[in-house]
Amino acid sequence: MADIGTIRPASAPVVPTRAALPAEPVVRITLPTESPLLPGETAQAQVVALKQNLQSFQLLLQLTLANGRQLTLPAESTSPLPTGSLLNIMALSSTRLAVQIEAKAETPLKSLDTKALPPGTLLQTRVVSSQPADTSEGQMSFKSIVTLLNGALAGKQLIIESFNALKPGSLITVAVRDAQQVALVPSSGRLDQIELGQQLTSHFQRQGSLAQLFQALSLSAESPDTSKMLRTTLSQLLASVPDIEDFKNPDALKALFERSGILLERHLVSGETERLPQDYKTLLLRLISQLSQNTAASASLLTPATVPSLPGSLRNTLTALGQSNPKSAALSFPLPSRLVSSLLQEGIELEELLKLATAALSRLQTHQLSSIEQTHFHPDGSRLLTWQGELPMRNGDHLTSLQYKLQEERPPQSTGESCNSIWKLDLAFDLEPLGNMQVQAKLARGMFSSQFWAEQKETAALITHELEHFKKRLLEAGLTVGELQCTLGKPVRGLRTHIEERWIDESA
Repeated sequence: MADIGTIRPASAPVVPTRAALPAEPVVRITLPTESPLLPGETAQAQVVALKQNLQSFQLLLQLTLANGRQLTLPAESTSPLPTGSLLNIMALSSTRLAVQIEAKAETPLKSLDTKALPPGTLLQTRVVSSQPADTSEGQMSFKSIVTLLNGALAGKQLIIESFNALKPGSLITVAVRDAQQVALVPSSGRLDQIELGQQLTSHFQRQGSLAQLFQALSLSAESPDTSKMLRTTLSQLLASVPDIEDFKNPDALKALFERSGILLERHLVSGETERLPQDYKTLLLRLISQLSQNTAASASLLTPATVPSLPGSLRNTLTALGQSNPKSAALSFPLPSRLVSSLLQEGIELEELLKLATAALSRLQTHQLSSIEQTHFHPDGSRLLTWQGELPMRNGDHLTSLQYKLQEERPPQSTGESCNSIWKLDLAFDLEPLGNMQVQAKLARGMFSSQFWAEQKETAALITHELEHFKKRLLEAGLTVGELQCTLGKPVRGLRTHIEERWIDESA
């Protein structure tokens, strides 16, 4: 046993009477056969359990070493230290320890504020400790302390009870039911939200214009320095760019979506390998692999995080799949892009082409991760499914792209109204001579409504003139038509809490 007195901060010398001094807690820690700390080393411990004896208090400390290793040590104190109290420990020798109690340690919460965290909110937490709890019903239960990692109470600690022990240091996700109850969200079949946010932010900061890459491909394909194998891949990518007329054919449009790159991992998992040779993401990964082998600067341009090999990229996306401003921008629509390099008419160096290709790959992965981030399963059983991506297209001699976001809100399966899903489609594109345009369409129970935005005055006037003809075509298709309008400018999109997002059913 080691007697440990509390170390108090040095202060100006005073001479108070002994009776006025509060009793200092004296802590006795039962050390293992070998001290976990070398002389001079420091660590932080947290009180994870407290039990009163006749004249003392039994403590259970969770000790976190500098290398991240955690140890549980029993201790005894002459005064009560609330659960959650933090202790700074220093090894004075192999048998002597000194401890300092942090005065600002907060007691873990025993309930949640449902105004700050409404029912249905998903909380990412990290387990600090998990110990058996006393129960009068004879059924084993465990009391755990977790740290909230997101939401309005991020950084706070919470005490939860469960029938199973939770592994200290592990990440768990819970859904708020009420002030006294949370539901554990199983990790199987879903992705870690914090890792997802980090991946989304990382890829968004590296992404670049998809259209700029295809412009560079046309220049590089004509270069005499390009190898035969590389020229073949460049030709395949260029040939995969559809003409704007192809978007009028429903069957051709379906094929374009299937090879847009957002379904690559799904095709691999399901064994549909016959679709891979035409997939944009497959071709991009092949191009990057060939460029990295043909450029001397590839070692400095590429890292495993930016351009992984095909198997590694898929594995990380499938298994790995923090709030910040980059993440908010990554969830915006349309997805903003940046120009990675200046294209020269006479050609482009392979190093520059490699930069453009890696930026385009990050852009595709940003769309994929954003789709996952915006897909939600609500507590009432309803679901919001999101598919977001980008399709390159050729408008005469002009290479551009079409961004899309398709969302379906499905009602709870228990209602038997699976056919009453609400569909929403967002489009963003730049077509000559119309300029930048955005379209939002919604279909709910047979009622169709749509909103157009055009940045050019002439384009807005043209669309407004054609709205009546558009309405007639929709009526001929058997749809009930709601509001159709066109606005000059861009849509105003504010920040929203995605987990609480619901759409109003105009036909209700």
